[in-house]
Amino acid sequence: MQDESGREMTATAPKEDWVTVADLVLDEFHDFHRQFREIPELSRQAFEARDHARSLRLSSRRLQLYSISIRDFSDRIQRDFPALSADESQWDRVEERYLAGVEGEYAADLAMAYLHSIRRKIYRGEWRKADYASYRGKYRSDEVMADQLLQFNVTGALTADTVRSILTMEAHDVPFEDIDRDVRRIVNRTARNLDLDSRLGQGDMLIEMFQAGFYRNRGAYLVGRLTFDGERFRPFIIALLNGDNGIYVDALITSATYAHNMFSSTLANFHVTSFHYHELCRFLRSIMPMRPLGLHYSTVGYNHLGKVAVMNELEWESESGAGPMDFAPGKPGTVAIGFCFPESAYVLKVIRDTPTSGYKWGKFDGVQSVLRKYTKVHEINRTDSMLDAIIYYNLRLSVAWFGGELLGQLLEFAGESVYRDGDALVFRYLIVQRRLTPLPVYLENATDKQAETAMINLGYCIKNNAAGNIFNRDLDARNYGVTSYLKVYLYDYDALEELTDVKIRTNLDREDGEEDIPDWYFEDGVVFLPEELVSGLCLPYRELRRRFEAEHGMLLSVDYWEGIQRDLQAGQVPVVSVYPDTEQLTEADD
Repeated sequence: MQDESGREMTATAPKEDWVTVADLVLDEFHDFHRQFREIPELSRQAFEARDHARSLRLSSRRLQLYSISIRDFSDRIQRDFPALSADESQWDRVEERYLAGVEGEYAADLAMAYLHSIRRKIYRGEWRKADYASYRGKYRSDEVMADQLLQFNVTGALTADTVRSILTMEAHDVPFEDIDRDVRRIVNRTARNLDLDSRLGQGDMLIEMFQAGFYRNRGAYLVGRLTFDGERFRPFIIALLNGDNGIYVDALITSATYAHNMFSSTLANFHVTSFHYHELCRFLRSIMPMRPLGLHYSTVGYNHLGKVAVMNELEWESESGAGPMDFAPGKPGTVAIGFCFPESAYVLKVIRDTPTSGYKWGKFDGVQSVLRKYTKVHEINRTDSMLDAIIYYNLRLSVAWFGGELLGQLLEFAGESVYRDGDALVFRYLIVQRRLTPLPVYLENATDKQAETAMINLGYCIKNNAAGNIFNRDLDARNYGVTSYLKVYLYDYDALEELTDVKIRTNLDREDGEEDIPDWYFEDGVVFLPEELVSGLCLPYRELRRRFEAEHGMLLSVDYWEGIQRDLQAGQVPVVSVYPDTEQLTEADD
């Protein structure tokens, strides 16, 4: 067998193989990183061209770029260097040379993540946070670098000149529709929003804008913060759209609540035209402190660095003395076992070997079929309605993390996914999601107004799912969770289907007294009767069900669902509202 240079391979790896492989990995990483960095600029161009379909394709491409590169390159190393691939001891020399090659690079921690992904793929090794943490700490910055920010001192009222400078900080080839109008509206809306918050007083403030454009789906965003007394922060986010007559400001966001929703992992990642990702994530956390740092990395596309940050947070929770992990709140799932630390920001999941007796869907297609659905949700536009998921593979965690009953059930009912090795549990995979309150649990303790708001938001969640070509055939409300801001999201994915594959049928066209079995009963595939949606939620609250029907009656009609299917089949990109209509700028702000 010969390598690419024609050199004969032997059973024992030649000494120069580790040199060649280290250089190849370094070249491959730089090629991956180049493509990764190009996508934000391509997203800016798609925004300017109003090419929304291209924007979605770029989002999917960026999410898949890492895993495709790792898979293809690992296969190449195994094929071309079989002796080294069979002897992991030589990889330490590969790593030593590789690290010298990335020394001093800003993205050295990302390069390290790439190298370890290659190693795990070749040698089927375990995911270890220690492989990243020590090297990452060498290069990260704990403070936002001053040259990443544009700063504007505001004494008294915000001026038009300051707003104009902010609007033009990200150069676009498309002109504004009416920049004077937008400047005026931002000045007036900012004054109104600050007047409504008596805590801010009338003192001076500093506006700090991160020097980058943020692109996602149809929109672009300029992201900054209002700073008071040097320590109190408030978001200052300008949402831009590109219309028939040019770019215009659609909304101004100065609420931390709405900022958290905009940057949640329930939407596609932002493509940001700055690559100082450590400073960026710390900046974002300053205006969204309730959002864990690991999720900020994932939101701007650095999912593998987000994995490290999430594991850091889980380890901190394990050391906080709050107690071992136990079952997640709510009714146990028929397919997944969910568990968490008592006050954790995250819920962890594994899939049962076989579902419980409450499983509704006949034949179970196995653990891998469910994992594929979680992976799919990660790679699509989640339309502000579905939680993203981080999936670790070959992960070792201390047995001390787990309560006794939980430990027993994991080993008994999820043996395909987890096994014990001494004082550790080894997970063949582990799903991690942001922790939410299951909707039925939330409704038990909510005020009437809170419960009504949650039910209305559930309807918007279902509509957004449909716009993203996602149908959850398990309508049970326990598959949905509520945030502290009353947003409702779908987070269990074992019953997901593509909406375009679902057959929309009804029994409402049957005459009274008809007793024969309806024709749809004999159809293959997934059949959905919209009139059964509310009863399928399995919620005992009659008044809340009526309020849901009053607000979202179209969800109970065949016409609505078939119309969405037609739009999806025609390739239309859904319009998803990521902030309330109240934040949009209107003539009232002139």
